[in-house]
Amino acid sequence: MSVQKSILITGCSSGIGYYCAVQLSKAGYQVIASVRNAKDLNIFEGTDIQCILLDLACEQSIRDGFNQALTVANGQLDALFNNGAYGQPGAVEDLPTDVLRQQFEVNFFGWHTLTCLAVEQMRKQGAGRIIHNSSVLGLVALPYRGAYNASKFALEGLTDTLRMELSGSNIQVSLIEPGPIVSKFRENAKLAFLTNIDHENSVHHKAYQAQLNRLGSEEAPQKFTLGPEAVYKALQHALSAKIAKPRYYVTFPTYLMGYLKRILSSKMLDKILIKNR
Repeated sequence: MSVQKSILITGCSSGIGYYCAVQLSKAGYQVIASVRNAKDLNIFEGTDIQCILLDLACEQSIRDGFNQALTVANGQLDALFNNGAYGQPGAVEDLPTDVLRQQFEVNFFGWHTLTCLAVEQMRKQGAGRIIHNSSVLGLVALPYRGAYNASKFALEGLTDTLRMELSGSNIQVSLIEPGPIVSKFRENAKLAFLTNIDHENSVHHKAYQAQLNRLGSEEAPQKFTLGPEAVYKALQHALSAKIAKPRYYVTFPTYLMGYLKRILSSKMLDKILIKNR
């Protein structure tokens, strides 16, 4: 690139965020990578990546982190990749409202706050790219993923609205919708489940054992699981294409579920999805 472009990426302590930060830096971007915990601030030591603290569950931390990112980027932020999120497993009837609220605080409200800050800055600049890393679970719902499903469904609706409202502004908005990707997502989800769900006393106790086995497995959950490079490929296009796509499907399950949702009735689709307990 003749002119170095800047990008802020959230959730960079591992997985997709870490991989994309490293690859974009190698590609010539000025990368500002955010992490939630101070202990992770040195993970990019020895690279050109600037790491900052940004906790999506804290509005003040989001504002402070965004201002720091702007300072690092000399007041010109060309792109935002919202990626930091987690999954809260558990049956809907077992979800304490405060736990559901926390899921939305990180996966939805925090993203909204950061996105609005970015839009304000990009309007001043006259251009920008905003990419949200959503999920196949923003297209279809699976049992025992109600909190995560809801946060991603909400994100999809808000992002579609924002994209239309920004029409003609030269700020492009895209959604990336991955299926299973190799990351620490299951490890973090298992911790959230054990911490927040009273699984021993639930009517879903037996079914939860299968969930715990899935979340605790060291093997990929599905044969269609891909590495973070699959998401990076979509991100690259969303950042560099003259006209970015509104949506990027990543992994075969996302393509399949998107297709089945279009052609099947809700009842028929439910029969297929229930098998993925």
